Amino acid sequence: MNLLPVAEALDRLLSHAKPVAASETLPLAEAEGRVLAADLTARLTQPPFNASAMDGYALRRDDAPEPGAELKVIGTSSAGRGFEGSVGKGEAVRIFTGAPVPLGADSVLLQEDAEKIDGGIRTNFPVRQGQHIRPRGQDFAEGEAVLSAGTVLDFSRLTVAAGMNRPDVEVLRRPLIAILATGDELLPPGSTPGPSQIVASNTFGIAALARKAGAAVIDLGIVPDDKTKITAAIDKARNAKVDVIVTLGGASVGDHDLVQATLVEAGMQLDFWRIAMRPGKPLMVGSFGETHVLGLPGNPVSSLVCSLLFLEPLIRKLASLPPARREATAEAAVTLRANDHRQDYIRAKLLKSAKGEWLVQPFDKQDSSMMKTFAHSDCLIIRPPHAPELPAGATCPVMLLRPDLLA
Repeated sequence: MNLLPVAEALDRLLSHAKPVAASETLPLAEAEGRVLAADLTARLTQPPFNASAMDGYALRRDDAPEPGAELKVIGTSSAGRGFEGSVGKGEAVRIFTGAPVPLGADSVLLQEDAEKIDGGIRTNFPVRQGQHIRPRGQDFAEGEAVLSAGTVLDFSRLTVAAGMNRPDVEVLRRPLIAILATGDELLPPGSTPGPSQIVASNTFGIAALARKAGAAVIDLGIVPDDKTKITAAIDKARNAKVDVIVTLGGASVGDHDLVQATLVEAGMQLDFWRIAMRPGKPLMVGSFGETHVLGLPGNPVSSLVCSLLFLEPLIRKLASLPPARREATAEAAVTLRANDHRQDYIRAKLLKSAKGEWLVQPFDKQDSSMMKTFAHSDCLIIRPPHAPELPAGATCPVMLLRPDLLA
């Protein structure tokens, strides 16, 4: 089987992905980052009355067309405690920011533009009709669709939703992801490994990435290289109606790689496996009907790189979220050698040059089992298939591991 180019593999994966349509209702306090399932309409008008935008005096503009007008102050209007009467000819009401503008008044004079006199004020500045008044409904009106379906709820949108008097919102259900680690050699963290055993690490990084991308996660634990036990774990995931099954390790076709064969025997439709990339060549993609299956390599770095390239985009499409913004460019700090037929993802640090430009410095060792190097990396240098040698100082594409780095 020929190796599939990365871009073609991703296109094939995403072409079969349909966004989750099911929804749920959540309290506003739990809805950050979620996607609205329906238009969100206001349950009140905001502001609900003509409100003062400043501290000052509510008055009739006709009573103070020029500086020097003297007005009698007949009361006070404050936020939550409005003036109950009305403003007549030659009268004014002391008013504070956010307070209702009394009946009869049509303008607000700033407090610093008035001089206190016995029983009232003298204006020291001309009054403009309607000045410093926020008209009723200036922000939104009751019944208005302020936020549309598909909107991602962030800090500003949660604020307006609360202002619309919406204590809860209808949002799309998160895609549900099941993660299954396989291998006789694996033990959970905290164990004492015996001869030929290692501590399983991939699940934690993959689960964190999946949650960050917008998914809910089920951890199916560690299963030995046993077809019966692998099948039972897969059945558990399917019975939970997950949207994606992610397997870690065993997706190749060696004597001890049982995952792919077991999945196919269980009814999985294999789409493709073996990608022209480094690290991460033995990636497997298939499906059980609408349930996607992603078989990731066992090596930790290979598994994480494949998750960034394939799992994250898949989850974000299922969640109706925009693609993550990880693409950037930087200047190569050293000469990068010519590449072969596989697309390379090289772990690297980002540095600032003396001129303030971003430089990318690859690590010397790139073995796919080296988790420490990955943890210390800021990005992956992308080297396309058959790319020629790239001299130091030339621009190259990178994939940010922490997208806010260059913000």
